[in-house]
Amino acid sequence: MQALYDYDSYRIKAIELLEVESIKARRRADELDDGVAQIINSDFFEYRENHPGEQFDVVIGNPPFIRYQNFPEEHRTRAILMMQSLGLQPNKLTNIWVPFLVISASLLTENGKLAMVIPAELFQVKYAAETRVFLSNFFERITIVTFKRLVFSDIQQEVVLLLCEKEVQENRGIRVVELEDMEALSSLDLAAIHQLETKDLAHDSEKWTKYFMETEEINLLRSVREDKRIALAKVIMDTNVGLVTGRNDFFMIDAKTADKWGIREYTRPVASRSNHFKGIVFNSSDLEANIVNQLDCFLFLPPDVDFDQLPPVCQEYIRYGEEQEFNLGYKCRIRKRWYITPSVYIPDGFALRQVGDYPKIIINKTNASSTDTIHRVRFKTSLAPELIEVSFLNSLTFAFSEITGRSYGGGVLTFEPTEIGELPLPLLLPGTDINFAAIDNLIRERRITEVLDIVDEALLIRQLSYSIRDVNKMRSIWEKLSSRRQNRK
Repeated sequence: MQALYDYDSYRIKAIELLEVESIKARRRADELDDGVAQIINSDFFEYRENHPGEQFDVVIGNPPFIRYQNFPEEHRTRAILMMQSLGLQPNKLTNIWVPFLVISASLLTENGKLAMVIPAELFQVKYAAETRVFLSNFFERITIVTFKRLVFSDIQQEVVLLLCEKEVQENRGIRVVELEDMEALSSLDLAAIHQLETKDLAHDSEKWTKYFMETEEINLLRSVREDKRIALAKVIMDTNVGLVTGRNDFFMIDAKTADKWGIREYTRPVASRSNHFKGIVFNSSDLEANIVNQLDCFLFLPPDVDFDQLPPVCQEYIRYGEEQEFNLGYKCRIRKRWYITPSVYIPDGFALRQVGDYPKIIINKTNASSTDTIHRVRFKTSLAPELIEVSFLNSLTFAFSEITGRSYGGGVLTFEPTEIGELPLPLLLPGTDINFAAIDNLIRERRITEVLDIVDEALLIRQLSYSIRDVNKMRSIWEKLSSRRQNRK
């Protein structure tokens, strides 16, 4: 439902696509005050197209949270054209709430205000980067109300209230107000919110997660970004997605299944979950422990030949897969031989795609690869991999990880390969006195605070000469943002 308020005529126009919902809304509006609201059963984008000159003092909306795959083509085409007419260049990955938000903003009068319930992914996803720039240029003040607990826990989707004002006399910028839950919203002191300090709103595509920090913290991380001594991770290593089987429940098997079908010699070791890694090195002992624990750590990979040339045991297992119609899935269907998974190479290391506590790089000391739930890493320098891995475990990189990765609710931080590459990664100098085996053991014992104390002291304080105060602030940023994310379940 999109509600458009016009104070000059004291009328409300509400646009609702579904007829049954528009009837409900009309009945409720009549009960409240007959004649004040006009409920229109229409597609919002079509209505805007047919009423190009209308403007409103206030726009309130709760746009549908529909992924781009389910955005009906008819509505998508109309919405994309409207966004383009406003100077934006959306792509086909754009979810439906984005054009709702942008086009609603374009309906406002000179002093107009906008209020919307939208997904918190506005803060962080790449496809919303252009929208963040648009909002920062279009509105003089933005207030975002967030919740410590998920509002819609059944869909694991974090939402926020976005309150935007086109023209204000003071306190220009952006501010974030965090509430405990929906109940706290009813007692929200609006007058107190107007007295809250705003932060300078950067007119760029950077993620807005940074605005959960204090101004001093934002400025500290900005100064780190400008430190020429610190390279981005993409300079030091290439990060790529893991292999895509197309059907993990067929291709990814445990030792018991491999032995049952007699196909163990036609498998490759593969890591497919973050719990496959206990430390910052993945060695033969780790792999053997996963096998003993019956984890799905074998990839079925028969010889790349025609079916009639395959060993009988492989033929039998493939027939089983075809009986289950595993071969009909898209990824399998488009292959020359559906049972051959491509891109099975052995990386130098792994990077977690989804993070619970903290991100890490794992050195690969085996002949294992990984599925697309784990990123694969290739180092680009002559530095010892152990030095790179230990260097990664510092408060500076951890702080940036929380504003670079994406969290959709449920407590998990997700990284695409490019986002791993954007993390600042200061490097210990060769010869630095740090015991890699001791660090690995501490990680295996889940003693990350002790690890950070060791690496921060050697790398950030002694080598890079950051003050203890600044390093403590970096640690505090990571702890605060990480705690906020993990408590949002």
